[in-house]
Amino acid sequence: MNKRVYGVLGISSIMANWNADFTGYPKTTSDGVTFGSDKALKYPMKKMWDNEGKKVLFIKSLKISEDEKKGTSMLVPNTLKERYDNLFGSSDLKDTKEVLSNLMSAVDVKNFGATFAESGSNISITGAVQFGQGFNKYEGTNAEEQQILSPFRDGSKDGKKEEAKNSTLGTKITSNEAHYFYPFVINPSVYNELIGLGVTEGYTEEDYQNFKRTALVSATFFATNAKEGCENEFALLVETRPDTYLPNLSEYIRFAKGEGKNKIIIECGEFLNQIIDQVEKTEIYYNPYTTELVCDIKGVKFFNIITQKEV
Repeated sequence: MNKRVYGVLGISSIMANWNADFTGYPKTTSDGVTFGSDKALKYPMKKMWDNEGKKVLFIKSLKISEDEKKGTSMLVPNTLKERYDNLFGSSDLKDTKEVLSNLMSAVDVKNFGATFAESGSNISITGAVQFGQGFNKYEGTNAEEQQILSPFRDGSKDGKKEEAKNSTLGTKITSNEAHYFYPFVINPSVYNELIGLGVTEGYTEEDYQNFKRTALVSATFFATNAKEGCENEFALLVETRPDTYLPNLSEYIRFAKGEGKNKIIIECGEFLNQIIDQVEKTEIYYNPYTTELVCDIKGVKFFNIITQKEV
């Protein structure tokens, strides 16, 4: 693929928790700004690829571990080596070229890179796709804490009279509303050295189209209890010549509540229009049923993010 791609992916979270910290609350910076990590965005993409039967290396998988002495078994995560063997078969990790070829055949590694540190092999691959942190652009975001009643009593409190008779309580924490905007860049040239080693054909147009297809729907696809209510709501994709360098485009996007519809204001048109000869294609995907766009980018094509049809 002989081009770069710069873009922004927008995720809406309505009474959901897109990315929680270890306390269960939505992640925030030290000064209280809500954000989502790049891992939160990559994980639904990996799950979608995994469900489609594609090779995904860096994702949690489980096995049953038997304790013969105790006569018990338990469910535990696979190690990295076990996951690698499950995908590619048991092999000699000292054969670096074979390991590199295997790693680059995994769709998540091909996109996001990898750190593969196992006995006999220590490999680091910088991914062609790099995400920044997704900052919430909606100023009215608040955390909501809900108490949940379990249908079961806590058996460990048996003998403590009243406590043993009560059902246990749980807590579900969500945001009332949040709108995250993630910047990203795709730079195929990072694989030039690996192409020279003969372990990959590089980042291809097919790889990009697969990334694009998944990036536009994976948050909507990933409907867990905490993530139900999180959806893909926006995407800006700017395809440029390989020698064009653009800043973080999410810094030029604002979000506001309008009358009836939300507003996404795109303010990067001023400088994009000045380098229009270096831009091959600009696309914007959004939800026209809930969102109004304010955009002055020349030559941009608009698409319905739900139907994928041009509007």
